[in-house]
Amino acid sequence: MAAQGCPVPKGLVRIVLRIDLLTGCAVSLALACGLASSPVYAQDFQNRPVAPPVQDPPVANAPTATPAEDQVQFSSSALEYDTNTDIVTATGEVRMFRQGDKLRADKVVWNRKTGKVVATGNIAVTNPQGDIAYGDEINLTDSLKDGVVDNMLVVLEQGGRLAAKQGTRETDGTVKLQSAAYTPCSVTNSAGCPKEPTWKITAVRVTYRPERKRIFYSGARLHLFGLPSLPLPEFSNPVGGGSDSGLLSPNAGYSRVNGLEVNAPYYFKLGPNRGLTITPHVYSSVLPMIQGDYSALGTRGAFRVRAYGTVSRRSDDLTTQDPTDTSMAFRGYLDGIARYQLSPNWTASGSLRLTTDRTFLRRYDISRDDRLRSTASLERIDDTSYFAISGWYVQTLRVQDPQGQQPIALPEIDYRKRFDDGVLGGRFQLQLNTLALTRTDGQDTQRAFASLRWDLRKLTNWGHEVTFTAFARGDAYNTNDTLATTVESYRGLEGFHGRAIGAVAVDVKWPFIGTFLSGTQRLTPRVQIVASPKIANLSLPNEDSRAVDLDDSNLFALNRFAGYDRWEDSSRAVYGAEWAVDLPAITLDATVGQSYRLDTRPTILADGTGLSDRFSDIVGRTELRFRDFVSITHRYRVDKDSFAIRRNEVDATVGSRATYVLVGYLKLNRNIDAAIEDLRDREEIRVAGRVQFARFWSAFGSAVVDLTNAREDPLSLSDGFDPIRHRVGVQYEDDCLRLGATWRRTYNDTGDARKGNSFLLSLAFTNLGR
Repeated sequence: MAAQGCPVPKGLVRIVLRIDLLTGCAVSLALACGLASSPVYAQDFQNRPVAPPVQDPPVANAPTATPAEDQVQFSSSALEYDTNTDIVTATGEVRMFRQGDKLRADKVVWNRKTGKVVATGNIAVTNPQGDIAYGDEINLTDSLKDGVVDNMLVVLEQGGRLAAKQGTRETDGTVKLQSAAYTPCSVTNSAGCPKEPTWKITAVRVTYRPERKRIFYSGARLHLFGLPSLPLPEFSNPVGGGSDSGLLSPNAGYSRVNGLEVNAPYYFKLGPNRGLTITPHVYSSVLPMIQGDYSALGTRGAFRVRAYGTVSRRSDDLTTQDPTDTSMAFRGYLDGIARYQLSPNWTASGSLRLTTDRTFLRRYDISRDDRLRSTASLERIDDTSYFAISGWYVQTLRVQDPQGQQPIALPEIDYRKRFDDGVLGGRFQLQLNTLALTRTDGQDTQRAFASLRWDLRKLTNWGHEVTFTAFARGDAYNTNDTLATTVESYRGLEGFHGRAIGAVAVDVKWPFIGTFLSGTQRLTPRVQIVASPKIANLSLPNEDSRAVDLDDSNLFALNRFAGYDRWEDSSRAVYGAEWAVDLPAITLDATVGQSYRLDTRPTILADGTGLSDRFSDIVGRTELRFRDFVSITHRYRVDKDSFAIRRNEVDATVGSRATYVLVGYLKLNRNIDAAIEDLRDREEIRVAGRVQFARFWSAFGSAVVDLTNAREDPLSLSDGFDPIRHRVGVQYEDDCLRLGATWRRTYNDTGDARKGNSFLLSLAFTNLGR
């Protein structure tokens, strides 16, 4: 029956069945209907508004009887029994029940000799699993399970539909359909009116095997958007969320270096929790590449491994615009990840990322990362402690970045324990840490320390939040081959050296809350005093505190260096304020602050860090949100003397889930000498967006542009507007189909990874190709 207000198509047979094929297909009527290859078999995919059969509730105080296992119970308005032919005819709200199967119809003729049941008029059949089938006339056995149905429709619990001119269910549960069709797509539009599915498969014969949870086709054709059908070979697909061995959805593309590309993945189901996908990538300009993906899920965790392999020309000359020293070589990439929960407290995890050369990932458009990190970790976490043994290895893909200078950490051991002081109500945190860094052609460093921190938080009668902190740490270092490190301030002194660190601090917040416009506001002034004696810094190597940048996140930190190797040994006063406004649909959070060094001794913080003088630069952050439509975050650092903007960072999101724009802008203008720090100034903008111009259609794009010029970084080759890469595409996506086309362009050459255009076509069908 058509939805109210919808046009009713003519010439449709109104027979609808609903059944969950994955649960065993107990109802024999769970066959399929839909459009066959000929229009004469057009079906009505809309459900019949017939109430499913419900067994009458027992009468109060009535004696109960347990029916025999094979007994058929029924009720009706009128009943006739022909003793000569042993035929029962029931009319008017007929309901039959047997072993959990239920039938409702206007009329039922039951031949008790042959066991044949013919039901007509507003039929609804339910199996023990709750699947419901509808029809106008059904021939089945008195088990209410087996039978033959003409012109039927089955609505699957997973959303797919099978339709057939005629269907038969065999004793082993196999369902065979003639002149059948399948679609997982919606058959109604947003107004609830009938519509043609986005795609469907019609076939001369369709076989559904419930034990394998797959549908098999013979003489099949694919219909997409109502276009002329495409013949298909014999194949099968899973029903619902299942999977099985088979061909996955192919993809096609083009790139300047590799030419045309076609890949056709094939999935091997090795078990209910294991699978292997082999993907051959065939190119028109270079040799093929093979890709393998293996994944497994166990009771304690899971892991995944991906591998690529090919033979192609590569160049180790990454600085010449037109490299000539190319040679044929094996090239590949390994990418794996694993995580296992060994017990409620213990976890083991790891990752592996390795490649044969620096340009393979870019040339074959696998990844744009410039460093690959492999890790291994064993962790124990409970309510009050943390313990970890970790290690990592870094492979650099950056031009002119020596691999021998990359650290190998094996191991890092970290232990932390929190406990109450038992006297004042404060809390201690104990930390023990050791790290060994090894380089194949560079400086080696071993470090160990033990620290103890005490924090006490109190609230005064005037509403002040006061936090007292005391900190002590002892370090031991050993380092070798220091001359291999280019930046002198990173080296430290050869051999064994130690260091003692101490600091005390008091932090006071005083929030004021009141009304503002139609909402509330909160103003929180904050003052912190930190005292720390002078310590040995430059005599120790600097492995983890090399980039120093004052911002709102570390303004009130006890140590404003990023890691452990450097400590800010000064006494200082830090002051700032936070203003928060909460209005209907609008929130605003703003933070601003500055610090003043109380002592006059020299500091190791260089010019450009914002901390070199007694007064620091001014830092802040502003966040503005309007509902879920606008989100803007602005971080900045302003020079205290010239008010020049030393750091300017904006991240903005405007729009809804369907249509939005993302903008990211960063400018570092710190002017730090390259002999002191290797993080250079830069300016960059990133934009991305998506526009939904129809219900299922959208256009998308993204771009990264380098705005750095020679004045900001003398070593930069950018002219102030140098595009790095961009992407533009269009996509169609509904409940059962995803179709997309993407154009990408890169603007930089690196060895055999050449700049130029690439194109990608993707097509994915629900329940097909997986």
